[in-house]
Amino acid sequence: MIGLPKTTEFNKRIPKQTFYENLDVSSMVKKFFVDQIRVIYWKNKIAPSTTNLAAGTNVTELQIFEIRLSGNELDESVLELIDKKIPYHILFLLEYEEKYQAWIGYKEASASASSVFKVWQYYHTEWMKEEELPVKVEGLNVDAVYENFVRQIAGAQLQQTEAGESLKETVERDAKIRDLKKQIAVLQTKIRKEKQLNRQMEMNKELKKLKKELQLL
Repeated sequence: MIGLPKTTEFNKRIPKQTFYENLDVSSMVKKFFVDQIRVIYWKNKIAPSTTNLAAGTNVTELQIFEIRLSGNELDESVLELIDKKIPYHILFLLEYEEKYQAWIGYKEASASASSVFKVWQYYHTEWMKEEELPVKVEGLNVDAVYENFVRQIAGAQLQQTEAGESLKETVERDAKIRDLKKQIAVLQTKIRKEKQLNRQMEMNKELKKLKKELQLL
């Protein structure tokens, strides 16, 4: 898939229940697996053993999962559960009626245990033909390939503001931007509902402060 060499092909079908049997998973997440997914394939493995890439410091292997859907939506909690279950970085390719979305999370190992991962944020493309997906293997090691996958899929959302900015720094800045936008939207709603002029003035002052912080990012 996505132009990867045959040496990376794994092509193993994984039963859906593998990810929720014998685990403390809510009934709602189990329902998402049952209702939203038709089949899951472990399609490719990008690693020094399957490519001419050098080993990465943070990313040892990069897995490609194809998830064939029953409809055009998949709840994000499903990807979170798979990411927690698999101790590697994963590029998800969702398929529905021969159209694809690429999904990837910014994922890093826990400071307390290298086999435990935390996903900060997911990024994804729109629905498109497989050959149109903006996902290309770029870089000399697995770390670089993973970072480029995240940036390619996120697009303008993860543009570097200065040379040398790490992926983690970019993701952290993006998280602050999203948080500020939420705060601004909530405050604007409160201002529209507020009847007292003095309270409106106070909130407008806070709104200007938040907007200025957003501009600086």
